[in-house]
Amino acid sequence: MKKGLIILLVIIILIAGYFWITYNKLITLNEKVDNQWAQVETQYQRRLDLIPNLVASVQGIMAQEQKIFGDLAEARSKYAGAKTVNEKAGAATEVEGALSRLLAIMENYPQLKSADTVQTLMAQLEGTENRISVERKRFNDASRDFNITIKRVPANWLASLFGFLEKEYFQPAAGAQNAPKVNL
Repeated sequence: MKKGLIILLVIIILIAGYFWITYNKLITLNEKVDNQWAQVETQYQRRLDLIPNLVASVQGIMAQEQKIFGDLAEARSKYAGAKTVNEKAGAATEVEGALSRLLAIMENYPQLKSADTVQTLMAQLEGTENRISVERKRFNDASRDFNITIKRVPANWLASLFGFLEKEYFQPAAGAQNAPKVNL
């Protein structure tokens, strides 16, 4: 009788320990995904903060290309109003398209390429684009790790019990794989 009670107690302690460890792991992975998305948004914000400076510098040299500046401003506004990951991804893709058109225009205007302010801002923007790419990958990696954990047995039972849902991956907007067309 005593031996059976001890065995039952050990089994209960092991199960409780498993639940404790698994729950804490799920919390940690969930926070990692949220933190990684915050890093993506930080880099988006850096990009959006650089754009007005770049636009002002280029506008001073090239007043005739106003449409591209309007597109950039509109894309920034859409991003600021986006609520979900997918809405923000779509708005970020619009910003990327407008920036690509601006870069193509700048390549065709040598006086812009020689302007120190524009060069500095372009280098900053290029660095930001690289950071965004890295942070998007890290976000998708964190989402993958979380999703794998909540899908594996027996952790999936605990995840379901506590309402842990699968995280969405960052998905670029439709057509983002196509280079924007620039018509000068």
